[in-house]
Amino acid sequence: MRNTLFLLLLISMRPWAAEYPVRPIRMVVAYAPGGTTDFTARVTAPKLSELLGQTVVVDNRPGAGSILGTDLVAKGSPDGYTLLMADTTYGIIPAIYSKLPFNVQKDFATISLIMSVPNALVVHPSVAARSVGELVALAKSKPGQLTFGSGGVGTPLHMAGEQLKLAAGVNMLHVPHKGAAPAMVSLLGGQITMVFPTLTLAVPQVKSGKVRALAVTSAKRAAAFPEIPTMSEAGYAAVNATSWFGLVAPAQAPKAILSRISAETAKVVKLPDVRERIEAQHGVVVGNTPGAFAQFVATEIASWTRVAQAGNIRAD
Repeated sequence: MRNTLFLLLLISMRPWAAEYPVRPIRMVVAYAPGGTTDFTARVTAPKLSELLGQTVVVDNRPGAGSILGTDLVAKGSPDGYTLLMADTTYGIIPAIYSKLPFNVQKDFATISLIMSVPNALVVHPSVAARSVGELVALAKSKPGQLTFGSGGVGTPLHMAGEQLKLAAGVNMLHVPHKGAAPAMVSLLGGQITMVFPTLTLAVPQVKSGKVRALAVTSAKRAAAFPEIPTMSEAGYAAVNATSWFGLVAPAQAPKAILSRISAETAKVVKLPDVRERIEAQHGVVVGNTPGAFAQFVATEIASWTRVAQAGNIRAD
């Protein structure tokens, strides 16, 4: 009897999943318009609309360092019509907040990692160091005197700097700013020693000679900087912070629907015009499965938790 009821339930669910979507889909971005998270959503949404046959609407819901928009999706209806464009911060906040209105690993279901953007370690031209090794030696000779900028406590740029502190065993001063762009302005003015910006921010300034790149955080050398070593090549493989962007949904959303969105997303990122726009931002196209993305997120959370604990980093 129990088996019969289960089969009837499965049969009743199949048409519903097959008909999806029957109305517009909301893709929440937990930030104001502009920035790479918003860019990723707006590059993806129109093409996803075409493949799914329904409009995918980008809905910007900024506030509390992405927590408000993320919570909105966590508490949204688990029917596949509310998605979140998650990013690096999604994997960091569980490590730096003792109390969150949601649990990243329990309240969400992963769909697909869309792209990643490597970070670069860049210094002001006045800094004597021309390699990561020389920078570390300089930091050790001047404990607490070298500074690294970020977009605020717990932001990806901050955590990348903390990774270097931990891996190299150096004492450097964190200087938070109200965003990554202001941190770069401080670096350009020589007010701080270094920053770990994304390649999107770093490339124009490096190419112009206004800052010097010492390494990139990706596993492979960046196409924009083929002469610049990776952090791994420089001897600090643990400094591997990258900025990433991917889709998640409320945890109880039907797996069949999530698999459909994931499959269509993988098609979207392979489209030549989409790939071209992503690569123009120095992004690396991914488009993986829900399972692979879930493993990636778990690794991110574990990594940032170690860094946060070692540096006693708290945002609340």
